[in-house]
Amino acid sequence: MSELRIRAASPADLDSVLAFWRTAAEGASISDDREGVERLVARDPGALLLAEADGELVGTVIAGFDGWRCHLYRLAVRPGHRRRGIGSALLAAAEERFVRLGGRRADAMVLTGNERAHHAWRAAGYAPQEAWRRWVKSLTP
Repeated sequence: MSELRIRAASPADLDSVLAFWRTAAEGASISDDREGVERLVARDPGALLLAEADGELVGTVIAGFDGWRCHLYRLAVRPGHRRRGIGSALLAAAEERFVRLGGRRADAMVLTGNERAHHAWRAAGYAPQEAWRRWVKSLTP
């Protein structure tokens, strides 16, 4: 693999990001559509980080900061490129972003049944916080 480049996504990247998530990301999100990702990039242009090698999209992470908490979503690495440090590089870039913005602690959305992801998150220093449970309510019909 050539040199890894990490950069913020632009509106021109969104179709390729959505296609990438269909093959590289576990589970689907209610916001995995053009409108949802456009809204993210418009509201927080630095939040969606892309990893590229030889001009190919090989990884993503959303590093959202709302001024209070740092949230990580959609950490995904192209299946043929896993275990090469791409996920770690994306998380390092996300954490650097959070520190620059004044963040104090990052949390990650990780699917309960995705054991491979659990290993990756633990290797990066993250751990489940058993005292908390995520509660959700859909705001769309």
